[in-house]
Amino acid sequence: MAEPAEVAALPGPIDTLLAAAVARRFYLENRSKVEIAKEFGISRFKVARLLDAAVAHDIVRIDITVPAEIDVPLGRALTERFGLRHGIVVDLGRGDGGTAVPADQRQSGRWLGTAAARLVSDIVEEGDVLGLDGSHAVDALSEAVTRLPLCDVVQLTGVHGRDLAHDAAITAVRRTAAAGGGRAFPLHTLFLLPDAATAAVLRSQPATAETLERFGQVTKAVVGIGAWDGPHSTVYGALSERERETLRDAGACAEVAGHVLDDGGRFVPTELNARTIAVDAAGLRGVDELIGVTAGGRGTGAVRAVLRSGLLTGVVTDAVTARRLLWRDGPYDGRPERRYDGTDAAAPTLPAPRSTERGQA
Repeated sequence: MAEPAEVAALPGPIDTLLAAAVARRFYLENRSKVEIAKEFGISRFKVARLLDAAVAHDIVRIDITVPAEIDVPLGRALTERFGLRHGIVVDLGRGDGGTAVPADQRQSGRWLGTAAARLVSDIVEEGDVLGLDGSHAVDALSEAVTRLPLCDVVQLTGVHGRDLAHDAAITAVRRTAAAGGGRAFPLHTLFLLPDAATAAVLRSQPATAETLERFGQVTKAVVGIGAWDGPHSTVYGALSERERETLRDAGACAEVAGHVLDDGGRFVPTELNARTIAVDAAGLRGVDELIGVTAGGRGTGAVRAVLRSGLLTGVVTDAVTARRLLWRDGPYDGRPERRYDGTDAAAPTLPAPRSTERGQA
């Protein structure tokens, strides 16, 4: 039977990554269409269409022009190791054999956001309520998403800038909602307030309360993952040195949606919790599908901590981070880590750290 001859349109940026990956295997690695189809779990006819599209859209000329592509085997390994439903790994260092981290971290974040946008487009269904935090990863996702089923979009954390009307987090919520024709529920308030009393007053304001009431309706959500003391931390700069030392002593490692987690994946309470406008820890645990997006080649310890928490059902990360997660503490042994099931909100059952599995206290 003859294969379809029409040239495939590329409906979204992530298809560019897929077309590049397919083209690399076909043109540079001399892999057959049948082999490629089996690797990616698609038909050989779709492989042919992607190859046609790669040529038509100038991805294939003399070499592969897209500097990133999806690493399917690494993604599968992550899902198995950490008991996830989705593992998307973007190889950002193709020019260096996949071992180097690009100097342009902003561009790396854009590729990860593009991959997250495609994943969200695939898993969101009509009637879902999609939650987004105010991270750089979500901003990149909102710029890349082109279509969604009809769904409402809810902002999970207050803004960090002074312009409440045009903050990037608010823009991201509106832009994403527009992609599916749903309603946007932004938070026109600061993430961190001067004191708990002010935060309580703002939570009671009608516009803010309307968004907060929808936290419990969120069915799928995307959050950025970062180090709690990293350059983009939302809490580190607001803490006193005494509070920072207290968190260090408690093993603080990661930050998600304004919450601090230790290296075992447990939430570490801070005095800032009463002063923030954001989804709480129980709200994050209650989301059916929680996707974490990393910053690209930085903060592997933070990513590992959030994976150990059992909060996530999916992760979007880069190949360097994925390899470190899988093999830093020894060869990948294939044993999945369990997702926390919410039976004990105060003290989740956590998988043992790799060092413990190796017999260390």
